[in-house]
Amino acid sequence: MKILLLPGDGIGPEVVDAARAVLDAAAARFGLDLTYETRAIGGAAIKAGLGPLPDDTLDAALKSDAVFLGAVGTPDLDHLPRAERAEAGLLRLRQALGVFANLRPARVWPGLEGAGPFRPERIAGADMLIVRELTGGLYFGEPRGIAADGQSAVNTLRYSAGEIERVARVAFEAARGRRRHLTSVDKANVLETSQLWRQVVTRLGAEYPDVRLEHQYVDAAAMLIALDPTRFDVIVTENLFGDILSDEAGAVAGSLGLLPSASLGAGPALYEPVHGSAPALAGRDVANPIGAIASAAMLLRHTARHEAAAAAIEAAIGATIAEGLRTADLAEPGRDPVSCSRLARRIAERVAAA
Repeated sequence: MKILLLPGDGIGPEVVDAARAVLDAAAARFGLDLTYETRAIGGAAIKAGLGPLPDDTLDAALKSDAVFLGAVGTPDLDHLPRAERAEAGLLRLRQALGVFANLRPARVWPGLEGAGPFRPERIAGADMLIVRELTGGLYFGEPRGIAADGQSAVNTLRYSAGEIERVARVAFEAARGRRRHLTSVDKANVLETSQLWRQVVTRLGAEYPDVRLEHQYVDAAAMLIALDPTRFDVIVTENLFGDILSDEAGAVAGSLGLLPSASLGAGPALYEPVHGSAPALAGRDVANPIGAIASAAMLLRHTARHEAAAAAIEAAIGATIAEGLRTADLAEPGRDPVSCSRLARRIAERVAAA
């Protein structure tokens, strides 16, 4: 299997190195044949004079079996026009790959119930999967822009029935493999796009009588994720709502650094941790690599179709957390944190030895 590595910006190179070390441990244990290429994207590519998504990066992505991204974004390039910024490269890559369904698991790992701002007894056992539509909605709708006089701006929220159905089908199938409960999140009391969303998801639900479907307005869903996260199994929603709710789920889990993601479509899938580039942490070996390592497990599950290897990585993550190793974002007062590379080595050792 050919994997394209896109380290990107900030802490991206560090967490990609961590994920690769664990992938290599899984490959050795399970006899997987993994090969890698590395290309530039985002701010790193811009600073090399290549633009946010160089042609050779895109070409390599389209020819790979899977793409693994670290992070994009660097504040010193925020003065550039929107289409020339680091983040534009990632948006264009998602469109080119046709990855319309973004899967973002958020679980509370045993031992981390007290890591976040929520009462441990309220969030213990929470395990949800947010399926976010990734290539439509406000982020891509046209027309968009700021008026010439700078006094108004417009973004367009647009969805077709086909776009809604294809991502909802991914969510229904995911729910079938979990606890058979799907929550569709919209704002159908205000938005016509959400009214269409609810109609399409409801109609599709008739094909999945074994999955319990409920609808929630996005404001109510945001409140319930904070107050009662264990009630959720799979959540499906549009691009903007999914972006916001998955970050909230990161607070429930204890840290954004814990969250992985997989973006799926008809071609090569894109895997990346949910956290950003965190430029203040770059080069210090203090980032949390678990989101990236768990993304590697998702790569083995969804692209390699090797459930045993994916489960071995996730078990190693859980055992390492239970051992008490914590990076700085999760370290308890009075306890020394471990480095990004040290935590990755320990997880890789567990994968190899199990």
